[in-house]
Amino acid sequence: MKLQQYSDQDLVKLYLDGEESVLEELLRRHKSKIYTSIYLLVKDQYLAEDIFQDTFIKVINTLRGGRYNEEGKFLPWVMRIAHNLVIDYFRKEKRTPIITSADGTDVLNLIQIYEESAEERMLREQSYTDLRATIQLLPDEQKEVLIMRHYAGLSFKDIAELTDVSINTALGRMRYALSNLRKLMNIKEVTYKS
Repeated sequence: MKLQQYSDQDLVKLYLDGEESVLEELLRRHKSKIYTSIYLLVKDQYLAEDIFQDTFIKVINTLRGGRYNEEGKFLPWVMRIAHNLVIDYFRKEKRTPIITSADGTDVLNLIQIYEESAEERMLREQSYTDLRATIQLLPDEQKEVLIMRHYAGLSFKDIAELTDVSINTALGRMRYALSNLRKLMNIKEVTYKS
């Protein structure tokens, strides 16, 4: 059976049984989501790579130390580790994260389904830039939930666990984030038309 067919839980079990090569499959499977969620919080490619590496060092140390007990929930567990390392970084730096991607390496820009014209590309990039700028105007709690849900693809249950709030609070923050985002986008549209 190929490693891709194993569940995360099975791969962790194999790793704990001494099959170290399975860690590569876990990393391949989840790297994009974990790295993207870190990058969206820190907005710095090199810092995101450092925190991503620190996350997996902590994962390996925890697994080797026999302290892993999140059965069947490997990704949320790793995301929580990454999130905590980001928080630790900002506490150490005593600054607030700005959650956007300013250098143009946004994940959304990497996905292209058809060959677009230069004009379409410019309009799309401007739309993403406008959206990222508008997301900046949201309160921090709303930004965090929006990014975890839409960019990292986490469930509301996972978001609630990572942010240490109830699922209803996470859902409420998302509802307010979307509502506020809609209002802000409408205000910008009116401003552009005037």
